[in-house]
Amino acid sequence: MENPIETYNKSERNIDNANNPSHYTLMALGVFVAVLGAVLRFLADWTFVNLLSNIILVIGVVLCLKAVSNILK
Repeated sequence: MENPIETYNKSERNIDNANNPSHYTLMALGVFVAVLGAVLRFLADWTFVNLLSNIILVIGVVLCLKAVSNILK
């Protein structure tokens, strides 16, 4: 059985890690990139623009998922 004080300190470190502003900065950047990709989808109906917007959208989603996984660690 773990020492209750060690368990408390471990949970306090996890809360401090979850409140780290860098996670939320990365998430805001990811949302911005994803919205940019979504806007580019409706800009024109060219093959190159569609491909580029899909790639940008996927990059934004990956950034957001990375930020969420870092928060949950």
